[in-house]
Amino acid sequence: MASRADLHTHSTYSDGNLSPTELIEQAVSRGLDVLALTDHDCTDGIAEALEAAQKHPRLLFIPGVELSTDLPQEEVHVLGYFLEWQNPRFQGRLTHLRRSRMERGQKMLTKLKHLGFDVPWQRVKEIAGDGAVGRPHIALAMLEAGHISSLEEAFNRYLSRNGPAYVAREKITPAEAVQLITDASGLAVLAHPRDLQNMESLLAELKAAGLIGIEVYYQDYDQQAIERLLAIARQHDLLPLGGSDFHGIGGAHERDLGDIPLPFEPVEQLIALARQRQPQQAPP
Repeated sequence: MASRADLHTHSTYSDGNLSPTELIEQAVSRGLDVLALTDHDCTDGIAEALEAAQKHPRLLFIPGVELSTDLPQEEVHVLGYFLEWQNPRFQGRLTHLRRSRMERGQKMLTKLKHLGFDVPWQRVKEIAGDGAVGRPHIALAMLEAGHISSLEEAFNRYLSRNGPAYVAREKITPAEAVQLITDASGLAVLAHPRDLQNMESLLAELKAAGLIGIEVYYQDYDQQAIERLLAIARQHDLLPLGGSDFHGIGGAHERDLGDIPLPFEPVEQLIALARQRQPQQAPP
């Protein structure tokens, strides 16, 4: 079942394979009514996407971000929508986080070299282009050099949280991310929460910080997972939202834009909440 909206996508400004303009064009070609660009710790693609979206009045474009955070036992990602993305304090924090990502990438290449894999930093940066260096760029460089046979192998064997080449990011907590988004007049949503530990206590903390929704519809979530997350969303009075996490680089879990069973009603509720909370940022 395809949706009319996709609230979780990435462009070349983080670790996606399409430029913001190409992402907008593909969303239009697939008949989407609403698209959010949520690059990792980066809003640099928003200006281009806004310009491209002006050519398609039927498409509502939502400026967004995906912030990477850490707890002692796992990573937690937080999405932000309808941001005042040019807010100086917000941009200052993102710049700091991207610098940390760059240093992290270099340390991961050092670990890979100790494992016998020579992956040139220059090539990783070329693959990343204008985007902040991330693990998918390192995985692509490994694949290109013949060190692995698939992107899944790079993560499963080397780059995952417990992999031998993994390096932790600079720590920012989920609650700090929610607060950062909220302070930039954004609406914060917990990303792909299916496998998170201690979700009940986490949601209580994040809702107190300003969380308004969770991703219920995501990539390959089956009906059982969707029903469980729907119940959690209702229990905590959170909007049940979702997205494909589209990167355009293929892989076993990649979905096309809008290829999720996200109903349009909670998307309309998100838009209405944006109009209510920050009319200067929300659509007319």
